[in-house]
Amino acid sequence: MKFPIVIILVLFVLWGSACRKDFEYAPSDGHLSFSRDTVYLDTVFSNIGSSTYTLKVYNTTKDDVLIPSIGLRNGPDSYYKLNVDGKAGNSFTDIPLYAEDSLFIFIETNVTALPNETLQLLYTDAIQFDTDIHQQEVTLVTLVKDAIFLYPKKDTNGANEIIKLYTHKDGSEVFVEGFDLKDDQLHFTNQKPYVIYGYASVPENKELVIDAGARIHFHRNSGIFVKPTASLKVNGTFSNDREQMEGEVIFEGDRLEPSFSNTPGQWGTIFIANGSAQNSIEYLTIKNAEIGMYVAGNIENDTSTLEINNSQIHNSAIHSLWARSATITAQNLLLGSSGSASLYCELGGRYEFTHATIANYWNGFRTGRALSLSNHGSMDAVAGADLIQADFKNCIIDGNSMSELLLSSNKENTFNYLFQNCFLKFRETDSDSQDATLYDFEGPAFENIILNGNPDYFNPRDNDFRIGLDSDVINKGSIPFAQEVPFDLLNTVRTSAPDLGVYQATAKEE
Repeated sequence: MKFPIVIILVLFVLWGSACRKDFEYAPSDGHLSFSRDTVYLDTVFSNIGSSTYTLKVYNTTKDDVLIPSIGLRNGPDSYYKLNVDGKAGNSFTDIPLYAEDSLFIFIETNVTALPNETLQLLYTDAIQFDTDIHQQEVTLVTLVKDAIFLYPKKDTNGANEIIKLYTHKDGSEVFVEGFDLKDDQLHFTNQKPYVIYGYASVPENKELVIDAGARIHFHRNSGIFVKPTASLKVNGTFSNDREQMEGEVIFEGDRLEPSFSNTPGQWGTIFIANGSAQNSIEYLTIKNAEIGMYVAGNIENDTSTLEINNSQIHNSAIHSLWARSATITAQNLLLGSSGSASLYCELGGRYEFTHATIANYWNGFRTGRALSLSNHGSMDAVAGADLIQADFKNCIIDGNSMSELLLSSNKENTFNYLFQNCFLKFRETDSDSQDATLYDFEGPAFENIILNGNPDYFNPRDNDFRIGLDSDVINKGSIPFAQEVPFDLLNTVRTSAPDLGVYQATAKEE
């Protein structure tokens, strides 16, 4: 009989203890502490949700407390949303917080509308804890920008409009979500940023013109598609302010938070289709794409596919510039880090690069070299096409791999290339250099070459390829080539003593 009585007594004690716990919470009395007094949610576009931000609430007392209410000052009309203790909403009641413990609150915002004619708005609210004399607040602040949104229409079934990108050799067609730009949408100005969902297609026989200072943002899996016989014209200008880049045209993703500023692969590509010609680009920055630019051409047509000057493409998940049988002329072009080749020229073509810096300092594992040239295809059964010309003058080809130049010939088609006054990073033991005859640096395809050395970049991992005063490329350029491109990417005169690449050397900042 004693054993059951003991069990009953123990259960009674435990039950009583558990019941009393409900009554041991002290009321919140305004003594909560917070990980910050203001939560800045960084800049977002209207109609685009923010990242999730965290606020930590501390109970530093030795008493368990019950917070009577947690809510947003603007109530149900607030553009902020909270998640408290795993529950989403904008108001919560009777939230327990144990002694010397903490509570996480997760915060997001999506401002769906701005007042008419308002280009940007500093939107604020506050999280309020308790009421009346014990009330405490944490301020919430977000800068919201207005934008011009371009996106596919939906059909009667709710599916997004699609466009055809290209047709495979086997006849299969590749489609993506996208839409044709209308005539009144073919001129992008710098009055408001543009946010593009899906692929904005430039119709055949039309031209998309982009003004200096324009900002174009792309959602995930989005980009611009320039159809055959259509063209793209980017009219950026030199910027005196390196931070503001007031004259530069910038293509990037639509997430404005600092954590996304150097995240590759946020959007698709600028796709220039075979049959598009006379595309021209001045002072354009492309960053954080899957492929910065994909340019297709036809070697049987000697019309220029693309002229690109004073521009930079970097932080691409695959290639910064992928050219296929294209005709491209480039001056003062910086092709920075990418997950594979920074410049990938396949299936022949015609190329002329003067004062280019092609440098791949990708942070992490990557495939490919900074520069890859071939006269055959890599993704289909095409036998090959002539590489009629691939001239590199006063250029830098560099990176953080042992060798940064890959030459690949099918030994059937023409394979012409010429490097004059260039810095090349190359190690003869590299396994990719099977055909040693292609890398005869004493032969006619290589003139005045600096093989390996120290370019002395400012910060290559941050795609800052300015060169310091200890660089091995100083005054190594050909003056006649420099006279074709008399100013560097920072508008510094280079004609009398040209350095290699896009920049003239300068003293590093203290």
